[in-house]
Amino acid sequence: MTTTATELPVPVWAERVAHAIPLVALPVCIWRLPVIGHGMGGEPLAPTAGHIAYVVALSVLSELAALLSFGLVRAWGERIPAWVPRLGGRRIPPAAALVPATIGGLLLTAALGLWLYNALAIGTDAWPYAPGWNILAMTVSGLMNLWGPMLLLLAYAYYHRRVTAVRIKT
Repeated sequence: MTTTATELPVPVWAERVAHAIPLVALPVCIWRLPVIGHGMGGEPLAPTAGHIAYVVALSVLSELAALLSFGLVRAWGERIPAWVPRLGGRRIPPAAALVPATIGGLLLTAALGLWLYNALAIGTDAWPYAPGWNILAMTVSGLMNLWGPMLLLLAYAYYHRRVTAVRIKT
């Protein structure tokens, strides 16, 4: 068990999974950035302001979403931080974290299923890039698709710690 400011200790494996999620999302976030204007061996893309903003925002938002997984292993996922006006210090109902984490984990796991189908049934032709680039795209997108099952594991640990363990304790 780790020592955190959470009501009950967070398992070491859950802490490690929470740290790994932003790392499995990072390669695809970095991969997207060179797409601006180049297409990674595919058709050239016009580097318009809208396209640049979209690709950068998608990468930043993906990483921010991945970092939210820390809420499942930190005190700010159990109680609203004290600095939040009017709400600071209030307990967060477990469902407020579990429902979005579970839905997100299931959706991302479905994306993993699609990725597996494409990788096994179609192969590198499923990625519309030049030879070499398609293997890189397949690898980085495969890493990111681990996010779904990892998020489901964190949701399970959160549920066990916040709901099941509390019932046993009382």
